Amino acid sequence: MARYVTTDLHGCLLSFRQLVEHRLKLRPQDELYVLGDYVNKGPDSRGVLDYLMQLPQRGYRVVCLRGNHDQELLDAAQGNTGVTWASAQDRQLTLSSFGVQRPEDIPTSYLRWLQELPYQLEVPGWVLVHAGFNFRLPPAAMRQDWHTMLNIKEFVFDASRLEGRRLIHGHVPTPTVEVKKRVKARAGAIGLDTGCVYRHNPELRHLSALNLDTDELILQPNIELDYPIGVR
Repeated sequence: MARYVTTDLHGCLLSFRQLVEHRLKLRPQDELYVLGDYVNKGPDSRGVLDYLMQLPQRGYRVVCLRGNHDQELLDAAQGNTGVTWASAQDRQLTLSSFGVQRPEDIPTSYLRWLQELPYQLEVPGWVLVHAGFNFRLPPAAMRQDWHTMLNIKEFVFDASRLEGRRLIHGHVPTPTVEVKKRVKARAGAIGLDTGCVYRHNPELRHLSALNLDTDELILQPNIELDYPIGVR
């Protein structure tokens, strides 16, 4: 059995499928953890959700966490007009993947799945979350600060507040060379978002997966068909 974690798919279905089926060669006895941001920015948000929802039905052990973009799409679909959801181009790309004109018209099966996503997960040796934690808070409060778990971009890691476990997160696109360094150094906190969706940026444009037991880092380049996105 192997345990893998990846993050920040952003509608990059072809790249994600290549990672799962050909790079990881995922088996039913393996475990795959995905740390959020399945939608927005990329070409096929609906396709990514379909694939993630189908994997457990096909006998694979997959656990998905909630990301800030998943929350933003959910908020928009529930009519929360106080939330800013993406750029106009980004919104159109995401809605087109669902074949709808308004977020309120996204089929309820997707919204229900998003609504049930957990914010964090503990597995032996590790804590998994989309963005990170506010380590200045007491541990109990830190683990219930939902907004920070989805959105924080900088924090000072404190292993004692996670009872010695290491932390894996996504959210902030990080050059692949920097992620490689942190993995090699067995850093206490590792950000795995290597900006797959930013296909024009040579320092990013990869999906990263980490084997939690061997510290092997697997990099899958973006192989999506043409879609509009800026350089980050």
